[in-house]
Amino acid sequence: MPPPDEALRESRALALGGEPIPYTLVRRRGRRGIGLKVDAEGLTVSAPLSIPVARIEKVVAESESWVRGKLRVWRERRVPVQRWEDGATVPFLGEALPLRILAGGRNRADHEPGAGLRVTVAAAGDEAVRRAVVAWYRRTALVHLAQRAFFFSRLAVLAPPRVMLSSANSRWGSCNSRREVRFSWRLVKAPPPLVDYVVCHELAHLRHMNHSRDFWAEVGRLCPDYKRLREELEATDHLYRSF
Repeated sequence: MPPPDEALRESRALALGGEPIPYTLVRRRGRRGIGLKVDAEGLTVSAPLSIPVARIEKVVAESESWVRGKLRVWRERRVPVQRWEDGATVPFLGEALPLRILAGGRNRADHEPGAGLRVTVAAAGDEAVRRAVVAWYRRTALVHLAQRAFFFSRLAVLAPPRVMLSSANSRWGSCNSRREVRFSWRLVKAPPPLVDYVVCHELAHLRHMNHSRDFWAEVGRLCPDYKRLREELEATDHLYRSF
């Protein structure tokens, strides 16, 4: 049996409307009730360890219209194609930074306020530019996210957690019982209010390792407008997954 802060994950499938629907079943000790989530990774069903699969899938079947509708919306969403040429733009904290690409020198990107992102590459090519830009994102994301985590930790009267980065493409943050908080570096493509919502969400897990009423109350204490921001992030997060 897993510890309270760990989950058992299993890939399964069930038929809805004659169509096989793959889903991820996540079981966690101490969880109450069955929860459904549809995102870029598909359908995820969260449930307590004690509930039989047949009962879980009955709940999913009862929500067929909602599930199929959400899956259809996600299929219709298209991740924008990123161009890596001089004058193209990349998103950063809600703004569009123009790329200024220079050949010669080591591969590196640096933000020049008012001038965009200056990228030098030893040899021309999309992959060299992409690698330099991603390296810049990672450097910048770690600093920015650590600063925001420190700010909201003080606001919440919490000892600041250890902040690390991930390369997740849809899961913007995670938290564990070792007080480690991971954020996707891609998160800093989003506007600052959305970044702050994710930071507050993960910090709230330092007090409540679940999504209980108390957890959401803690999120609301740190980020009063979290409901609107959560909806905005769900509606626009495909814009931040382009590379």
